[in-house]
Amino acid sequence: MPLPQIASIANPDLAAKLYAAINNKTKPLGSLGELESLAARLGLIQQTVQPQLHAPALIVFAGDHGIVAENVSAYPQSVTWQMVENFLAQGAAINVFARQNGMALQIVDAGVNHDFGVRDGLIDCKIGPGTHNFAQQPAMSAEQCGTALEHGIALARATAGNVLGFGEMGIGNTTSAAAIMHQLTGIPVASCVGAGTGLDAAGVMHKQAVIERAVAHHANAASPLDVLATFGGYEIAMMVGAMLAAAERRMVLLIDGFIVTSALLVAARLQPAILDYCVFSHCSNEQGHRQMLAALDAKPLLQLGLRLGEGTGCALALPLLHAAVNFLSQMATFESAQVSEKN
Repeated sequence: MPLPQIASIANPDLAAKLYAAINNKTKPLGSLGELESLAARLGLIQQTVQPQLHAPALIVFAGDHGIVAENVSAYPQSVTWQMVENFLAQGAAINVFARQNGMALQIVDAGVNHDFGVRDGLIDCKIGPGTHNFAQQPAMSAEQCGTALEHGIALARATAGNVLGFGEMGIGNTTSAAAIMHQLTGIPVASCVGAGTGLDAAGVMHKQAVIERAVAHHANAASPLDVLATFGGYEIAMMVGAMLAAAERRMVLLIDGFIVTSALLVAARLQPAILDYCVFSHCSNEQGHRQMLAALDAKPLLQLGLRLGEGTGCALALPLLHAAVNFLSQMATFESAQVSEKN
């Protein structure tokens, strides 16, 4: 399957119309801050001066990682499937926040090391029972990576609505994300590695050493897809495909934290115009996320110290997207409200 092709949203005439509409609202110029640039971005994505949000959705991709054999996580691998069960039972943070904000939630088994059987609410896209240990060999084959991309593309194309958020669950996936970040940006591993689910200082140092040995072992992995297959997870690869397909459909992409942003980093190296479609929900408390956002020239909406994943930042940021489109469509103009403008 060929990768989706993404067009830039650049449209100077439409941008001028959007900012004219924004500036004519009953407020001092620029006084709604980042909501104004967000409203303009949504309008450019949707190619209209009156953008609307329709059926926002969020997909949580779950997968296991062979790298956990190197003792890089504070939690055992079994937590991945246990948290998937929690999602299905509506008990996780993302269930609460998605329900609160009217966001349709899909849970995808991209490659969890557990047999769930046929379950209501779980989409089975399992590539395998977790990736290989990339300290020893590539996490997945090129064929497995391609299949994960194809599943992600199909999922995004089948999703209704025009806003798609991305979440993940996978013990060990901050190690994958840090390796991907280092390999694609050149930022030192020490600046990419964080505590993940709660490693102490010694644990972080061990995790750093594992990644440094792994990237040295796979020094020839350089292209975006080679880096993804060598260091990624099935859930990360599936997100890459879904992001590309969502942007091709001119959907708004809501980007969560560190792991989701690492998937976007791969997608952006494949199709740079994808960044036009992204709204970055927050800056994670995971070390490295701030620098990864900077490498993408991204400005996050929220700074809440989150580091949970699951797409929680996306669900929490969604009301700000509603605020952006609502002020643009519902707020009075100086003329309609008969309010005097600045001298």
